[in-house]
Amino acid sequence: MATKEECRSALEKLSDNLAGADGDIRTAAGFDRSLSCHITDLDLTFRGELVGGRIEVRDSVPGPPPDKAQIRLAMTGDDLVALVDGELHFARAWASGRVRLEAGFRDLLRLRALL
Repeated sequence: MATKEECRSALEKLSDNLAGADGDIRTAAGFDRSLSCHITDLDLTFRGELVGGRIEVRDSVPGPPPDKAQIRLAMTGDDLVALVDGELHFARAWASGRVRLEAGFRDLLRLRALL
């Protein structure tokens, strides 16, 4: 099971990957939204912002997200690490229910390029 530190590191790596992306991916990530990522097996939520193509993690809180972020993710810590390391394909994980993504319709359309 991935630790809190490994999950935070994976989110930082994801942020670096988004910041270094080109074309459609950079455009899709280049909008500002509140973001939460609930790590279900740790029962821990990272809260932050997607700002200018980067994920800025503000803090982590125990339990599910206390407030409703504009983009909400939920998955196990191992799945987060595997996604960021390229070992797990997001669309397949989402389709199978291993990863949950909730967002407004327009945000989902923009995020589609990231998936």
